[in-house]
Amino acid sequence: MPTYQFRCPGGCPDFSAIYPMADVPGQDACPRCAAPARRLFGAPALGVGRTAAMQLQDRTRASAEHPDVVQRLPGAGRRNTPVTTNPLHRRLPRP
Repeated sequence: MPTYQFRCPGGCPDFSAIYPMADVPGQDACPRCAAPARRLFGAPALGVGRTAAMQLQDRTRASAEHPDVVQRLPGAGRRNTPVTTNPLHRRLPRP
């Protein structure tokens, strides 16, 4: 459920309350002075969390905006040593 911020007109610090999206009130009672506090409108807390999925999404977004710059060309040519030591792989077609 979403968390909503409220501001008391009596000067108490802002407080938060959790309500379902369908039942959120425009006012809530202040927990300190019980005055009717108005709901504040702010940015939604989208993308909050340090899960593996969120970290992957952040890295993907960062690479789109600031891609890595290639400093030099990768090594050219084939290796001198075989990639595999399995004799059955020798029969496979080569590119």
